[in-house]
This record gives sequence, structure tokens and C-alpha cells, in this order.
Amino acid sequence: MVVPPWLSVPPPGYGGLEQVVAGLVDALVDHGHAVTLFGAGPQHGTAADYVATCRDLQYDRLGESLPELAHLAQVNHLIEPADFDIVHDHTTIGPMVAGRRAVPTVATVHGNPVGEYGTVLSDTDRGVGLIAISHAQRRANPGLPWVGTVHNALPLRDVPRKRVAGRGPVLWLARFSPDKGPDLAIRACRAAGLPLTLAGKCNEPAERRYFEQVVEPMLGDDVTLVLNADREATLRLLLDARCLIMPIQWAEPFGMVMVEAMATGTPVVALRRGAVPELVRSGLTGLVCDRPEDLPAALRDADHLDPADCVAHVAQNFSVDRMAWDYESVYRSFLASRAVPAGGRATARVAVR
Repeated sequence: MVVPPWLSVPPPGYGGLEQVVAGLVDALVDHGHAVTLFGAGPQHGTAADYVATCRDLQYDRLGESLPELAHLAQVNHLIEPADFDIVHDHTTIGPMVAGRRAVPTVATVHGNPVGEYGTVLSDTDRGVGLIAISHAQRRANPGLPWVGTVHNALPLRDVPRKRVAGRGPVLWLARFSPDKGPDLAIRACRAAGLPLTLAGKCNEPAERRYFEQVVEPMLGDDVTLVLNADREATLRLLLDARCLIMPIQWAEPFGMVMVEAMATGTPVVALRRGAVPELVRSGLTGLVCDRPEDLPAALRDADHLDPADCVAHVAQNFSVDRMAWDYESVYRSFLASRAVPAGGRATARVAVR
């Protein structure tokens, strides 16, 4: 497994990709595979063997291309056919350089595969297989060399669950960006007469700028602000919330926070964008709205939903075990398509990035 050099695996706070990879790595090890995780920095909390390409995490340089390219160059030098059967890539630039190595590579696409990112992905070496994290993401750019679709998943062992519907505030939990609709969340909660907790990631320049210019002037006594919460604080907020609001304004390719909310028993009220209809069963684990004007009524109605249905939905559809089995199926079909001889080792040594 190869992850980007920005955050540790699992991350201490924000970092959906890293959280997903941590669960996947541990599940693959549980299934009998030998897994090596290539990352950056000294910390990792998975059952995999760990190889760091540099001593320090590169989060301060997030958004630059050179740190990731240097990381990938190191990884490519370290991966030998004698050691690995398949590489699983989770980086942005990885699909463009993975064709240079002798080990077959699949790459999970974690972003929206259109625009500039779509242009990058269109230059993927045709020997590299792309994996989508939702059917909506795959439909957004069907011409890419997709080899499978696997939903993200969440380790459920340590997730606390509530037994009765929440009576706390509505919760918005995301990074501060117009794509995430915090302004719509404030308006919807005011129209519904419900308090709101805005819990947002706000440590990059664009996020701080948007918060100061758009969100901060809208704040009032009915809005509680929580900035850059760690995972423990996030779980407490989800447990207390009557529902999670997701008024997204873009084609979100997945939306891990929705799975996290439902895993605690908290229903999701969201706009019908991107993968939302794939993740939320409207009327059972949340309410999916077609227009922002529909959000206030849905927020009031969310407390009629049963937390147990939310938890059961996640356990059935978004467990790390299921994710691992689905990825194993993609690995095997991809290797078979490359005419890998049958009768190899019973367990694969998997490198994931």
C-alpha cells in the first residue's frame, strides 16, 4: 500500500483517505495477506510492515507536486517483483508514474475525476487499473481505465453508538469550502428553528479565507463553532447530534463523514449530489433532498429515524471486511487480465499507496 506523504495512517484528525487505508490494511492482514505500507514520517498504527520514504510528514507542503513525486520515486526504487504481487496506489500523481514499475498496479481514485484531475487521470498508463470509490464517481468520467468500484469503509470496532435518537444540535462536519455548503447549513437550521454546530477543518489559506469572508459574518448565538476537531471530539459531536447535514454543492465522489455519522446511529440529511444516494437510504438512514428549500423540513423530521437502522446499514454495506473482500476480488481479476500465471502463492504480498 502506498499513501501520499501528507498525513499519518491512521490520521489523528482530518484525513478520510488515510482512515480508509488504515482499515483496509488491517483487514487485508487479518485475511492472511502480507502487506507493506509505504508512507512518510515516523508514525503508523496499522498491522502492516511500514516503510517511510522520508523522516517527516510533508503536510506543510500539501498542494505542491515535488514532495509527492519524490515520495513516488523512492517507492518505485523500493518495489521489486520478487517482493510484491501487486501495488495499490492511493496518491494523486501515482497513476501517471506507476507504469514504470515491473509490479502490476491498481490505483484508487479518491477525488472527482473531471477537470484538471480528469486530464491527469486520462494520461494513466494503460497497464494501470483505476478503482472508483462510487458508481457516481465512475459515471462522471466513464472513459478512464476503470477496473472496479469499491466503496470506502470504516473500522467499526471502536465506534460508539447511541441507542435513541439524538436531541442535540444539527451537526455540519467538513472542511470550510463553498463545495461543502456551510452557509446553506446555517440558513437551513435557522429556517427549521434548530441549533447548529459547525465543526470544520480550517487550517489552509483557502479555508481560512472562505471562513472569514463568508461564514464568520453569518454566525450567531444559534451556531456553535468547533475548529479542527480531532477524531475523539468528532465522535462526541456525532453522538450528540440529532442529525448530520450535508448540503454539498458538488459531485462528492464519496463522503466518508456520512458513513461515520450513520455508524454512530446519527442519520444524514443531505442534498442529492454525487454519491449521496449510494450511501444514504432515504427514509431509513437519512433524508435526501432535491433542493436546499427542502432541508429545513427534513432536519425537523430526522429525529423520527431509528439509530439502529443507521448502524445496521453501515455494518452491512460499509465494513472494512467487506471493503477488503471487494478489493481482493479486484486484485485477482486485474492480475488475471494481465495473464499472471495461475498457481502462485496462496497469499499475496500487497503494497498499497
